[in-house]
Amino acid sequence: MSGNKYGTRILVIPEDDANADLVNGFLLHPALDQRVIRVQSCAGGWSKVREKFHSDFENGMKRYPNRHIVFLIDFDERDDRLEKMTSAIPEALRERVFVLGIWKEAEEVTRVGLGTREEVGFKLASECFDEDKDVWNHDMLKHNANELAKLEARLRQFLFPPR
Repeated sequence: MSGNKYGTRILVIPEDDANADLVNGFLLHPALDQRVIRVQSCAGGWSKVREKFHSDFENGMKRYPNRHIVFLIDFDERDDRLEKMTSAIPEALRERVFVLGIWKEAEEVTRVGLGTREEVGFKLASECFDEDKDVWNHDMLKHNANELAKLEARLRQFLFPPR
């Protein structure tokens, strides 16, 4: 990532190695501008993603208005997981924080036949680029629709700039 702290930046905090694999696959898309994305080390659990945000990134987001954060977590089939994540984010920052993840756990994408985690990450990037949503609409991912729409509205032009 370049030294311009005021430029648009997207920090990704994966819950665990399986979620990091999804990110790694996403980063392989050739149209993606990798310069705007910085993947952080795995947090070690969904609640630790929240803790890492508060301890390491919240103050920076207050200073740099073009900084964004993606929490990549397992929802563990919990309807309240999104609320638990977003309620811990200060109101002034909520438009720049996105909570995405697999409905059960990231390891599950292979078991349901979507491909390896890296392949799924690549497919998700392709669908963001093409504005198609076949994999995003899968039962394991469809709960992300509102967060994905928010992310795409705010960041698509930076993720996939015109060439």
